[in-house]
Amino acid sequence: MESTNRPWLEGVLDRVRGFMEARVLLTAAELDLFTLLKGRAVSAEELAQERGWNASATEILLDALTSMGCLTKQQGRYTDTPEAELHLSADSPDTVLPYVLHLAGLWKTWSGLTDKVGPLPPDAPALDRTAAFIGAMHVLGRGKAHRTIAALRPEESARLLDVGGASGTYTIAFLRANPRAESTLFDLPEVVPLAQRRMAEEGLSDRVRIVAGDLRRDPLPGGNDLALLSAIIHMNGPDENLALFRKCREALEPGGRLVIRDHLMSDDRTSPRAGALFAVNMLAGTAGGRTYSLKELQELLREAGFEPPRVLEANGTMDDLVEARKPL
Repeated sequence: MESTNRPWLEGVLDRVRGFMEARVLLTAAELDLFTLLKGRAVSAEELAQERGWNASATEILLDALTSMGCLTKQQGRYTDTPEAELHLSADSPDTVLPYVLHLAGLWKTWSGLTDKVGPLPPDAPALDRTAAFIGAMHVLGRGKAHRTIAALRPEESARLLDVGGASGTYTIAFLRANPRAESTLFDLPEVVPLAQRRMAEEGLSDRVRIVAGDLRRDPLPGGNDLALLSAIIHMNGPDENLALFRKCREALEPGGRLVIRDHLMSDDRTSPRAGALFAVNMLAGTAGGRTYSLKELQELLREAGFEPPRVLEANGTMDDLVEARKPL
């Protein structure tokens, strides 16, 4: 992220992102989770069955609460921390749960704040969600893409397949790092014009082939020695990722590399904290997305026909990198 005053900018973005942890705690309070777990150690599946909840969603929420220090998790079973039992269970004399539930109500009230101030200006541009999302991904990636690409050893590859590459932030960094290379950027039809515009602005149109398609339904363009899945796998459930990894294998030449950039979770998926919270973001916004541990990725990649993967970067952020080769 480029800025002449990065600490100020990071502070603003931290405040904006702060709603995520607040929403996790408010949901836990509304579900009365801390009372339900008081004095017990139960699995997500057991709790979901008991309450009629979705088991996968319950596990994601409990993992996030564990990452935030509100629960403990041992051998797949969750229980309150002493502090949560004292202050967030309904029957504790020191509970603050009524106040937290009051704040849950304020959440709904505050969601109408913009309308309270007044209507949007008549000349305000209509919200294009696709353009806004693609633009956001470029803002987040433009200042660090070169570091990510450097870790991939771009000099070893002549043709990159950037799967779900958006407007080409990582393709641009790859082509700058290897002037002899070419790239194929694959994304949805509505994203293609955005990618074409950015490649033209960067003077790279002659080195990039932009292909429209849906990674869930369509085959991927072949003939590549490097495939990149940058911030893609968290949108999918395990079966979807297995199918995607198989498509990547087919799109690679023998010996070619698949690199996954995403959160890399601990085996119990409660750390790093950012990844546990991002899994909740995927729970809220996708049908089956979440974050994955190295152990889970190893198994999916093995089943998809790749050699055992290795970790290139592990820093507790979405910039973790895992590399796997297609056998010769």
